[in-house]
Amino acid sequence: MSILQGAATAGPPLPEGLISEMTALSSNTVSADFFVLLEALKLRFGSALDAVLLYGSCLRAREIGDGVVDFYAVVSSYSSAYPERYLRYFNALLPPNVFYLEVSQAEKTFRAKYAVVSMADFEQGTRRWFHPYLWARFAQPSRLLFFRDEAARKRISESLAHAVVTFLGSTLPTLDCSGTAATNIEMIWTNGLTQTYAAELRPERTGRACQLAQMNLEVYSRLTALAIPALAGKLRLLPDGSYESLIDDAGRRRSLWHWRLRRWQGKVLSVLRLSKAAFTFHDSISYAAWKIERHTGVRVEVTPMLRRHPLLWGFKVSWRLLRRGVMR
Repeated sequence: MSILQGAATAGPPLPEGLISEMTALSSNTVSADFFVLLEALKLRFGSALDAVLLYGSCLRAREIGDGVVDFYAVVSSYSSAYPERYLRYFNALLPPNVFYLEVSQAEKTFRAKYAVVSMADFEQGTRRWFHPYLWARFAQPSRLLFFRDEAARKRISESLAHAVVTFLGSTLPTLDCSGTAATNIEMIWTNGLTQTYAAELRPERTGRACQLAQMNLEVYSRLTALAIPALAGKLRLLPDGSYESLIDDAGRRRSLWHWRLRRWQGKVLSVLRLSKAAFTFHDSISYAAWKIERHTGVRVEVTPMLRRHPLLWGFKVSWRLLRRGVMR
């Protein structure tokens, strides 16, 4: 069982319009270069592969260039995805597992990171996980490059719609309307992205959340309007096109406490995932050290001993981050 498993909670049914919108959005075309990497993933997982999603910076840039593409490989089960028992165990305990992929074609090299998660964990992670790791990512635009059959496509589309509802429902109570009940799409999504980035070991530069919100403002406007029926008691659309937050003071205080917990949880989970990647990601220690320094400014020297003992490296990183106040 995953350490991220949350309690099941009943809520309003998903709006059909939101599901249809996520289906259409995830079906938009992308550069043919992405399919070079997709074919490698299909070969890697064979009949265990249920779906492949593309997200992240390369999707926003609409091309690979010199970047590292971000994929999610959704598998039917971990036992069917891996012959190795330890990979099954890691993936079930703390999803996802993350791997590196490199494919050369016509004198060009394509690179990707791909995260592996079961369909069951993908569904749980977009609707019931306390931490925003999955629902924050997939409330944002993504592309469904492969799906096994229509049943898998339907489950993915519903999960993407759930991600939007979970994202909005979890972040709306933290919105500061500065003395007025009215707010707008840019404020709603900038606040939401800011909260979710702060809950991981990936604090973005100042203004990044606002930039991402502005980049997809039309999309987020449609998604928010379609999600309203599932946000009863939390958000209301006003006649002038703005929104009114319906969260009371007690709900806001409770939500702010939840986000403090998520920020603490996220730092711990990030270090655990980076340490776990030592067993799945080629030269993962160097990559993890680079990523931590890039996002936090904390430099951790990678010595030969630490490279041989990745868990020891993880403990050292945790200690450094605690001392610097990045983890609290």
